[in-house]
Amino acid sequence: MSFREGHYFSAERFSSINEIQTHQFSTISEKELSQTWRETLQKGIHGICFSLYEDGQKPGDIITPEQVNRRIQILKPYAKWVRSFSCIEGNEHVPRIAHQNGMKTLVGAWLGSDLELNEQEIEGLIQLAKEGCVDVAAVGNEVMYRGDLTETQLIDYIKRVKEALPNIPVGYVDAYYEFSHRPNITEVCDIILTNCYPYWEGCPIEYSHEHMKSMFESAKNAGDGKRVIITETGWPSAGGSLKGAIASEENAMRYFVETQLWATQNSIETFYFSSFDESWKVGAEGDVGAYWGLWDKNEKLKFNAK
Repeated sequence: MSFREGHYFSAERFSSINEIQTHQFSTISEKELSQTWRETLQKGIHGICFSLYEDGQKPGDIITPEQVNRRIQILKPYAKWVRSFSCIEGNEHVPRIAHQNGMKTLVGAWLGSDLELNEQEIEGLIQLAKEGCVDVAAVGNEVMYRGDLTETQLIDYIKRVKEALPNIPVGYVDAYYEFSHRPNITEVCDIILTNCYPYWEGCPIEYSHEHMKSMFESAKNAGDGKRVIITETGWPSAGGSLKGAIASEENAMRYFVETQLWATQNSIETFYFSSFDESWKVGAEGDVGAYWGLWDKNEKLKFNAK
């Protein structure tokens, strides 16, 4: 994507997201895009995914409340909600500290093939909810995508949490298409929690916004009237490309601005992925995995206007 000087661009100026999509991003400077990105963030977003691990840390490490609190303090001026992914190994501090700071929480129990760990996760989620720290409960994240459990096993976990927490919306997080492919899971959920990633489908940035909207509509149609939350969407700022999807600072800024304008205009509850860059993700996703944050791995806000 190229940038040219001479066109002022801001969220206030353009009332239509289509105007921005069709021509404005190709006619503004990188400095103007950076300024607009910051303005959009400073106005506040609905939700953000919590990045737990500092450089040198990885899943399985025990994280302290002090580390969680420091990062919550960074995030709370910008987001109303925070999403956590697990209820053990320090992840349990996220909803507690978020609630202490006036944020709402989407709290996940991480489920996998280790049934003993799954028990710890489920019990941890129920305990956090009984403490009043859970506003929406997510039982599992992309379990079907990974093939870690059967549908029956996952449904049993969801039903168990629903029974324990009758006054809290309970759902399951997965890619948008899983909710139409697996109607039995969709039916048991109170709420549809969908991940929408044009980048991971190799979609060029020019078409990414429309593709993300179609992903959302697919999950919404499968939910047949149920509340739908986009639990993850984002674009990496570095690390390479996937087919037509190019990871770059410009594309990351553009995707964020488009997503937030659309979500705000249409009252779509959206959790942006992610808050901080995390180096450990390189192992799972390649170089691009380390660059999904709005803040870098040193907790510095990205994309300074040049």
